[in-house]
Amino acid sequence: MTSTASAKDRRLGKGLAALLGTPVDENGNPLEGEASSGVESLELSVDEIENNPFQPRREFNPEEIASLAQSIKNHQQLQPILVRVVDGRYQLISGERRLRATIHAGLKRIRAEVREADDRLVAELAIIENLQRKDLNPIEKAMSFKRYIQEHHCKQDDLARRLSIDRSTIANLMRLLELPQAILDRLAAGELSAGHARALLPIGDEEIQVRTASKIVEETWSVRATETHVADMLKREEDVETGRKIVNATRQKRRQISPQIEAMQQEMRMIFGTKVEIKSTARGRGKITLHFTDADEFDRLREVLCEAGRPALKIAG
Repeated sequence: MTSTASAKDRRLGKGLAALLGTPVDENGNPLEGEASSGVESLELSVDEIENNPFQPRREFNPEEIASLAQSIKNHQQLQPILVRVVDGRYQLISGERRLRATIHAGLKRIRAEVREADDRLVAELAIIENLQRKDLNPIEKAMSFKRYIQEHHCKQDDLARRLSIDRSTIANLMRLLELPQAILDRLAAGELSAGHARALLPIGDEEIQVRTASKIVEETWSVRATETHVADMLKREEDVETGRKIVNATRQKRRQISPQIEAMQQEMRMIFGTKVEIKSTARGRGKITLHFTDADEFDRLREVLCEAGRPALKIAG
């Protein structure tokens, strides 16, 4: 593992511990036997514990669960699961693999710590815990981001700040959800990597995206080979096999303008009687272009812009 990856994992670990109030070692791992004041530790029946409704993970490797179950049998449970009380019932916050392994091992009780946490905190904890697991598929991660942002009406920047992770991590994963379902299924199954999927995003044709994804799997292309193939395809602006025209979806998306800008363009076209283009950046900079077809039209526009009687512009909201 690279030093950058290690630093990222430590940041995630510390973020999880900070949310829980749990002491951590230099690697961001919870310290065994350490607990925050006011935390209740007890043994619970596995039947008393409800699933975490914010768990983004949908698939659990049966072999991993069986291996962990054997470890719990041999060495007992090394770290408690975390739960909260909701409507008089215990609900899991963190440690679903340990809970599943305990049940698999045939054990009836499990050591747990009871914490106070609202829905938003539990959702954040579930995301952080699963980001630390390398085998969680990128679609599960992306869906957990999407669900959080929709439910809590926040932006990617807000979520990144609350989880102490880079916004680009969130943005890159959520972009994958723009791909056709057939490709998302291959991602979830592990047939494609997130790198392969990102390389397919610029192809502005779903059918060609799906067919290219099939070739990646069948011919075991590397991510680099996929990027090269897509770049050549976009440069030709057509699919060699079918002759179908291909639009660079990334470039096209950049050219799209917001409804507010479109409304402003239309209003200014009405005022000046000519084509008007407004281009703006995310930082609020931009330019307004007025088109003219001959010298007479140029003089007319100059008079409108420079004379004292020029019309007052009403900026669309």
